Amino acid sequence: MKSPESSKPSARRLRSRSALALLSLATAAVLAGCASAEQSTPAASASPAGFQPVAQTDGSQITVWADSTRLPAVQQYQKSHPAVKMDIVTYDGSANGSTYLQTKVQLFDRTGNGWPDVVFGSPTDVTWASRPTGPSATAFAAPLDQNLVPKQTLDGFAKGSLEPCQANGHTYCMRNDIAQVVLWYNKALMDRFGYEVPTTWEQYEALGEKVAKEHPGYLVGSIGDTNSQESYFWSSKCPAFNLVGPDTLKVDLADANCTRMATLLDKLIAAKAVTTQGFFSQGFAKEGGGKVLMANGPSWYGQYLFNSAFKVPAGQIAAAAPLTWEGESDGATGNVGGGVWMVSSHSKNLKASTDLVTWLTTSDENQANAPTYPAYVPAAKAWLANPVNKEYFATDIGDVFQKAADLVWTGWSNTRFSDATAWSSVVLPALTEGKTLSETLPQWQTAIIDEAKSVGYTIAAK
Repeated sequence: MKSPESSKPSARRLRSRSALALLSLATAAVLAGCASAEQSTPAASASPAGFQPVAQTDGSQITVWADSTRLPAVQQYQKSHPAVKMDIVTYDGSANGSTYLQTKVQLFDRTGNGWPDVVFGSPTDVTWASRPTGPSATAFAAPLDQNLVPKQTLDGFAKGSLEPCQANGHTYCMRNDIAQVVLWYNKALMDRFGYEVPTTWEQYEALGEKVAKEHPGYLVGSIGDTNSQESYFWSSKCPAFNLVGPDTLKVDLADANCTRMATLLDKLIAAKAVTTQGFFSQGFAKEGGGKVLMANGPSWYGQYLFNSAFKVPAGQIAAAAPLTWEGESDGATGNVGGGVWMVSSHSKNLKASTDLVTWLTTSDENQANAPTYPAYVPAAKAWLANPVNKEYFATDIGDVFQKAADLVWTGWSNTRFSDATAWSSVVLPALTEGKTLSETLPQWQTAIIDEAKSVGYTIAAK
């Protein structure tokens, strides 16, 4: 399972207008209004880099594509801004690596109409949306830093959180949320067993082996989900998906930062303190959810995993800062999910479109009640102050979340393909067969390289 912000499992419906048929999508768009030149107001001034907005029509309807999780927020905006004309469409939000949005934009680029004004998607969408899909097309995503969103607003996002939005020296999206990895633990169980919360990976390993001996059956983690590599290998600064140029990818799983994590996890798997069964696999919540002592995972684990899935009562679960390696002063962590909002460069009402995206990503009115941790720093503080996000936990998680938000390692890059594919198709089956992570690293690397080349990347020499 990816994060709830980008791939929360659910059945989602695509509501169509006359040009689109009604579709049903298992995991979890629409015609833009036409206006004549005589009815249009002058286009916004072009930026020095050459972004030329289409002729603008004040007050024209904007079409918004959102996933089902974000749908209530868009509806809330419409309710509080009744003067804004909106056509809201629900689609899969690029969940689980879906290419639905990209395929539709390619179609709209060929036909010359149909682009939505605002879309929710995944960071991977930005890799293609910031480029033309064909020789006669215009990049779908508008550069928001070119006279659309104030620099002060963009500067308010957590350190590094807008990096997936950036290409060609410009910013093409606004981050809805981030999913910084922290160390979750069951404080009630830790206190009962007399264990101290680890601060380093070495302490985590030692505690995991101790748990296996003293309390067999209890777990300090899982690597069986489709996002587990982001929690562990990303946090270890493993260069598995490191863009060293716009189209050049470094993949080096023989790097010491990769092998150290594989070795650590192999020991804990052998001790049965880390499971190869996914936390989100069928039956795990009922059978093993109550025996998860620790879990290195994203900020949304608190509510979505421990509260909703494992049904752990309030007052037991706490979060600690990302683990560090002994001898290293610079901490780092991974990120598991985090959606984005993009404005179409074809929008005839950029004012309304950018206002909506700004409100969705930065306003306390929306983000304080959002299901996931906001990327915009002031809104994140409001989210943390919300009793719903505060009272469930055994300790104050505010400082931990804020610290981790600034520690997400930027060397695990946003690429044109999902980092989950090779992990799910090569590594997880190997673990099921009883192979170790260490011996599977070469096969994982080959799978990543093959996928990277298939979408046009050049692989950097080691």
